[in-house]
Amino acid sequence: MNTDMADIAAAAARLVVEDGLDYGAAKRQAVHVLGLPSRTRLPDNDQIEAAVREHIAIFCADTQPVELRALRNLALLWMARLRPLRPYLSGAVWHGTATRLNDVFLQLFCDDAKSAELWLINHGQRYDVGSTKGFKGEQVDVLSFSTPCPELGEDIGIHLVVYDLDDLKGALRPDAQGRKPRGDEAAVQRLLAADAGASPEPIPHD
Repeated sequence: MNTDMADIAAAAARLVVEDGLDYGAAKRQAVHVLGLPSRTRLPDNDQIEAAVREHIAIFCADTQPVELRALRNLALLWMARLRPLRPYLSGAVWHGTATRLNDVFLQLFCDDAKSAELWLINHGQRYDVGSTKGFKGEQVDVLSFSTPCPELGEDIGIHLVVYDLDDLKGALRPDAQGRKPRGDEAAVQRLLAADAGASPEPIPHD
């Protein structure tokens, strides 16, 4: 990585960890903060993630693991509730780079695209509807709401990204680094158990 890209990655990592920006916004703002030309070549997301991990190790080693565990516990609680909709955890909470500033992203693989909204309505959960690009560039629904996280003492955003059940097989392929890009309820339990050095305990339905 050249000097400019290394500087952008380091500056972007700080914005991701300390301000909760997503990678794209953090890279653009880092270019502005560093006073570089707008067309400066940007580091890729893998380079940003490596810089985020380095920033966390240097500046947040005492707090980030506790915050990450709280977010994973919250994710697991909602995964248990949403079990019929086949939830998978993704994003920073899954990959282990999240802090209390990060939201929880759950990807649902449903037989019916409206089943997630029906579940939220039937359980009295208010939500906002947005959209994002899916695996093939198509627009997919994102259902968002906030929920209390007792371990952190604040509300955390939950985003349910709704996919078709047929998308699940392709979604489990390893990423460019050979990692699983998302994990189901059992996988999240294993992460928590590994951190705690204990056997996973299933979370019951609400």
